[in-house]
Amino acid sequence: MFRRTPHPARVAKIARRALFCPWLILIWSAGAFGATLNEKAKESGCVNKPVYVAGDTYRCATESGVSSYFNVPGSTGGDRRSTKTPTPTGFPRVDPDTQKGRDDVRRKVLSDELATEQKLLVETRVVYADGAPAPLPEERSDAEKYRVRIARLRQTVTVHEKNIEALKKELAAVK
Repeated sequence: MFRRTPHPARVAKIARRALFCPWLILIWSAGAFGATLNEKAKESGCVNKPVYVAGDTYRCATESGVSSYFNVPGSTGGDRRSTKTPTPTGFPRVDPDTQKGRDDVRRKVLSDELATEQKLLVETRVVYADGAPAPLPEERSDAEKYRVRIARLRQTVTVHEKNIEALKKELAAVK
């Protein structure tokens, strides 16, 4: 039912034979140690599908409600490559001219947003004045209000800079 680890003398005998038949060790090791995920899960008493944790390690729940962890050597785990599934035949498609029009509209909207953000950044930088704007009348008597306004202006400059960076990245990705 479960595969057992072979006796060391048997391993040595097979290893000696492998010197003459290298393919023999591959066949033997796959049969002796290559337990599958399902076999290991069954051996561990899993009641649900094993979940990949890290490396070769998986976790599942047992009947007693305790989590069981086990290794499946050589498994790909969470690094499984997804295969691209073909588009179903009845799936609606967009003709190239329509898609080009949509891309053009998207590019225009992104360009307009970029221009607006750049304009707002320039205006905010003028008001920010490199961190030393002129204090407003109500801020002359209250230094804390002045510091809060400077911090808010600095944050606004940073937000506009990040928005511009993101919009440029999006524009570069538009076909």
